[in-house]
Amino acid sequence: MLSGAALWALAGPLPALAQSPGAASAGIYSCVDAQGRRLTSDRPIVDCGNREQRVLNRDGSVQKVIPPAMTAEERAEREAAERRAELARAAQADAVRRDRNLMARFPNEGAHRKAREAALDTVRLAMKAAEQRVKELAAERKPLLDEAEFYKGRALPQRLKQQLDANDAGVDAQRQAAASQEAEVVRINKLYDDELARLTRLWAGAAPGSLGTVAPPAAATATAKLPAAPSSVRNASH
Repeated sequence: MLSGAALWALAGPLPALAQSPGAASAGIYSCVDAQGRRLTSDRPIVDCGNREQRVLNRDGSVQKVIPPAMTAEERAEREAAERRAELARAAQADAVRRDRNLMARFPNEGAHRKAREAALDTVRLAMKAAEQRVKELAAERKPLLDEAEFYKGRALPQRLKQQLDANDAGVDAQRQAAASQEAEVVRINKLYDDELARLTRLWAGAAPGSLGTVAPPAAATATAKLPAAPSSVRNASH
């Protein structure tokens, strides 16, 4: 290995460096090019742009190592990796924040149970109204069927036919609403079950953000997706 003095000699006279303390401390650049030749210079070596370069002190010790310049593909991959890392850090920070908010909102299982029941009560009210409306439609249908008996074997008047069809459509709509509300009860319970499982671990001492992906709060999600209440429910609330 060349001594520090030899490297300075190979670099040639450097009057500018001798005159400038800052430049003198910059050191000598050294590398091995693609042909296996060792090159030295007082500045970064162009022929070694894609190879490692070492910056040496006057005594030959290594001041720093400059890694090879990256290709466009390598730069793109590094940028992509940095973006992935940034997204992961943001996701982790969000998980910590959500877990802390979750524990602040539900300090114990009783508070969580109360929130679940409040979410379910709204759906149950809609289900009860749908059941009531089906009973009302059945009562409204009875006189229509009685009238239809008078036309047995004959075509029904247009007015009566339209009333019966509207009654059928109303019953179908209420049955579909009831099915949607039953599915909503299942969905809300699943949300709160998952949330309770997470809370149980947090209450037991798990660190916020250590339990993986955080789902949106069950209360907010349940409220956002509640089925619309039938008109009879909305009217009764005023």
